[in-house]
Parts: sequence; C-alpha cells; structure tokens
Amino acid sequence: MTPFRYFACLSRAAMLSPLVLAAALAACGGSDDDGAPATPPLALTIAHINDHHSNLDALKDQVMKIGGVDTQVELGGFARVTSAFKAYAGRTDVLKLHAGDANTGTLYYTLFKGKADADLMNTVCFDAMAVGNHEFDDGDGQLKSFIDALYAGACKTPVVAANVRPQVGTPLAPKAADDYLKPYTVKTIQGVPVGIVGITVKAKTQNSSSPLRTTAFDDEAVAAQRTIDQLKGQGVKHIVLLTHQGYDADKKLAAQLTDVDVIIGGDSHTLLGDFSALGSGYASSGAYPTQATNKDGKPVCIGQAWEYSKAIGEMRVSFNDQGEVTACAGQAALLIGDSFKRKDAAGAWVTVDAATQQQITAAVAANKGLKMLAADAGAASVLKGYSGQVDELKKQPIGNAAQALCLVRTPGESTNRSAGVAGCEDANKLARGSDAAQVVVQSFLEASLRADLAIQNAGGVRVPVKAGTITMGDAFTVLPFSNVLVELPVTGAQVAAVLEDAVSAYLDAGQPNGGGHPYAAGLRWNLDLSKPKGQRFSKIEVKDRKTGNWSAIDPARTYIVATNDFIAKGQDGYASFKPIYDSGNYVNNYLLYTQTFVNYIRAKGTVDRPAAGDYSHQAVITKEGVKLP
Repeated sequence: MTPFRYFACLSRAAMLSPLVLAAALAACGGSDDDGAPATPPLALTIAHINDHHSNLDALKDQVMKIGGVDTQVELGGFARVTSAFKAYAGRTDVLKLHAGDANTGTLYYTLFKGKADADLMNTVCFDAMAVGNHEFDDGDGQLKSFIDALYAGACKTPVVAANVRPQVGTPLAPKAADDYLKPYTVKTIQGVPVGIVGITVKAKTQNSSSPLRTTAFDDEAVAAQRTIDQLKGQGVKHIVLLTHQGYDADKKLAAQLTDVDVIIGGDSHTLLGDFSALGSGYASSGAYPTQATNKDGKPVCIGQAWEYSKAIGEMRVSFNDQGEVTACAGQAALLIGDSFKRKDAAGAWVTVDAATQQQITAAVAANKGLKMLAADAGAASVLKGYSGQVDELKKQPIGNAAQALCLVRTPGESTNRSAGVAGCEDANKLARGSDAAQVVVQSFLEASLRADLAIQNAGGVRVPVKAGTITMGDAFTVLPFSNVLVELPVTGAQVAAVLEDAVSAYLDAGQPNGGGHPYAAGLRWNLDLSKPKGQRFSKIEVKDRKTGNWSAIDPARTYIVATNDFIAKGQDGYASFKPIYDSGNYVNNYLLYTQTFVNYIRAKGTVDRPAAGDYSHQAVITKEGVKLP
C-alpha cells in the first residue's frame, strides 16, 4: 500500500469509534502488516468474578425492583457462582478468571484461613487468579497455604502476579521466585494462545496488608509491559491483563501500555453496566465492558464484576487475524434464586403466589442483568462441610439496629456499596457518608476511657448492617480483621495532618478506592475534595466528652486518639501516625476491635444512626465540585 493511500485510509478511519477504528486500521495495513504472520480470527468469551472476600453464603432478603416492583430475592452465594460458571461446560471459547481478593471478610476466613475459599473455588476450576491485596493480610506464609489448598484439588489454578517478587527462601519462593506466583499463564483457546498477565496493586498491598519486607512489588505499568513484551516475543498476540488495582487504575493503565487487549479487574468492587431498572441502589460506575484505548491507539476492553459472590461478568471479545480487537460486548449479571417476596397490603414481605412468580420469572428472563440460578449441588455440599461451625457462632444475637447502617467509603462515590439494603438506596450520594463506620468508630471511643476522639479508616468496615437483629456473625463480617485498639497522643495539628494524609493517599498518591478515607467520633469537619492537599479539611471541631460541647480543634493541644493498630502504624495513608507509633509512645489495649464493636452493641442493646451533629462529615464537596446533600 502506498504511503498516500495509507494516510488517506487513516484519515477516514479517524472518524470511527474505537472498536470500528481497530478493524479499519487493520484494513489500512492490507497484507503488508510488517510481515506479521496471520493467526486464526478468535471469538473469546471471558467469564469472571472478583473480590468474593470469603462471602460464600447467599445473601437473603435483598431488595431490587423486578418488573418495576420492589422484590426480595436471594442474591449470590458461591454455590450459585459455581452454577453460573458450569453453564459454560463443554464450550471451547471460554476463559474463567478470578481477579483477586478471595480471602478476608467473613467468619469463613476467620475460622478456616482460606481453606474454605479454595475448596469452593475448586468447584469452578479457574483458568487463572490474580493476587489481591487482601491475600497478603496474614502474610506470605498464609498466602502460600491458600495456594497450596488451591493446588490440592485437580484444578491447579495458576496464581498470577507479574509485579510481585518474593525473595527466594521465603514461603512463596522456597526454591525459585515463581514457585507459587507466576507472572503469567498461557491458555490455548481454539488453537490460539491467549496470555493472561497478573497485576497486584502495589502501594495498597504494601501499606494496607502484611507482605514480608523482602517481597518486592514492581510498578504496575512497568511489570505489565515487561511481561506483555515477553509474551509477544513468544508469539502470543492476544493479551489479557488480570488485575487487582481498581477500575480507575485499570483505565489509566490501559493508556500506558502497548499490545494489551483486555483488562479484567478487581479491588474497587465496581458494578459496571446498566442496572437502573433494579432501582437507585444498583448504581453503575460505567459501561460493561468499558472501552478504552491503549498506547498503540488500539481498543482495550475493561470489565469488573462487583463483589461478594453476587455477580458474574461475561465479556465477548472478537479478534482479527492479526490478533487485534475488532469488537467487544457483554454483561455483568447479578445471580439470584427463584424464591421471591413482595409486600402485601399491610406492608409485610410475603412469598408471592404462583401467578406473580411466573410474571417475575418472565421479567428476570428479559433482564440481561439478572441470572436466575439454583445453587450447584456439589458446591453446596462442599460448603456444608464448613457452614455448621460458622452457623453456630454466627447465630448468637448481640443486639439490634433500629434502622439500616449503610456502608460508604467516600461520600459521593459512584457505586452504592449498600445496594439491596432497605433504607440505603442513596447512601453513597449523601454528605454524611458511612453510618456503619460512624457506629464502629463510636464503639472505639466508648471502649477507651482516656480517648478524646477516635478515628477509623473506611476500608476496615466491610459491609452494611440491616435493620433488625445483629448477630455475632454480622459483627465479624463488618470487622473481619485481627486488629486491636490502641491509644496515641496526637496534637491538633497532627490530627489535621492525618486527615489530609488519608485523603491524599487515594486522591493524589494513587492508592485506589478510598479505603483509607477517615471517619471519626468526637471529631467533625467540612471536606472539599476538589481542593489540593492541605486545604481539603476545614472547620475541624472536637467534642468534649464531659460537656458534649463542640469547639475548634487546638493545633497545639495534645489529644488522645483511639484507633486500630493497623492505621496507627501509618498504613492506608495515615503517615502522620507512624512516627508516633514507631517511637513507642502509645498504649495498646490488646482488645480485638471487632470485640469492641460487639461489646458496644451489647451494651446499647439497640443501636441507631448517630445524631446529625455527631457525624464526622458535616459538609462535603466532591472532587468534581458538587456539594452533597
């Protein structure tokens, strides 16, 4: 093709959409594509989940609109996830992927340390799993044990992390650096090799989990490109990045790389696709798949599938004979059972009659965002081997919630983490933020006789609390980690610095998802996320525990701050705490922070949302400059 004809073709192609552009550019190249040998065109289907966080049981009584009417459903559960994956049995075009954070989040992890998760994952046989930051919560040795459990069955799921390099002689690398963590795996699909490259979020894992200091984490983009180039050198033309770093980071990463085709991600618990028909509680953060462009100017298809065994993503990607993406489509779908309840005339939830059941079933079938599935019997049997012990502990009641305690990380965030919980439909759109985090941090302040105020990171509070009975299982799901309560002497100036640090860690330093976003008891503020670091927090006030009066924080005064030992060590962005903790100038109460929460609920009997004036967020402006109600 002559240069004139080529550039004329490029000019016409530039007016096309990204996916059509890829096909047009391939046509511009004709048969002179640098002599690259053709490969068979490929139609690939990628089925994927992420962030199941030891949530193995189905969630009962979740509310969504079906056929325009509020309906209670049973949502998710790993045995239902297994059914969704088994629907692909016999097909030769499917990749089955897990984008990380299988561990930590419920009593299944507390009691069984990943063994239950591995056994349930082995009922699917994933083609690859990325390493999530929470896989390192209990260190390299625990991650090794989890991978051993994955390998104990017939599946032998490859665990991929191109930017994680354990030191030889440590648990993850007893003899060689890739004994347990592989940079990539290659799966042959209909005769065509497809490379799957793992990427683990660097800063968050180092700051928010407990990897060995000898375990190195490379820059995500550098490691990804290095591994892609290695695969391309082996003749692998189709590249899927399996990442655990968050939706926004995936979009940024796509633009930094050459030769990447697909990114299947996790970490931000992002719901993608159009779920507006299910109600405002199921707000989406973007299209599924999200279409981006790589450094080559070629299309990249990005997908993520929410959280907690609630959903499965299905992405269909078409490649031409040069290994370039020509189209991608698909859907993330919520997995529900076939039992439904609706409100009767008195407002009580009751099981629907046969005629209504048929109507609901038809509406579900017409909604691509829903899959109605029975739990897989084999997976249910595996789960039953663990659930008895968990159920006995979970069933112990400890108190009641007068109304739902909604879960939010950053006020104004796009995804509603409390979707399906009655009373939390618009929780992410309100300035007050997380009710659950507010109650948790209030329990810290109540537990500390010395503290003037208490601070908790948003990401440490994992799920919302529904109105009604609160059980031991609920408490250990809200706070699943093994953190203890500590007390630090902190000046008012340092308190302000801590708050700024925590927000800057995700807004400025790239630690995603707002997991370090601060909540406090006995401390309140106005927050403007559109301003630069150092100017975001204003009107910071402290509440006197004796009088109940609020006054401006005194920069020179030393306050006793109750917090969890995790952020006291400077993790999750709380850098200004670290020098204090490292100096040994703190008191460790040696009280498991979950038990603090349990004790608080038991003492109260019934907990409620705090009074408006006691919320840490008194006014919030988002990073886009929108003032929240």
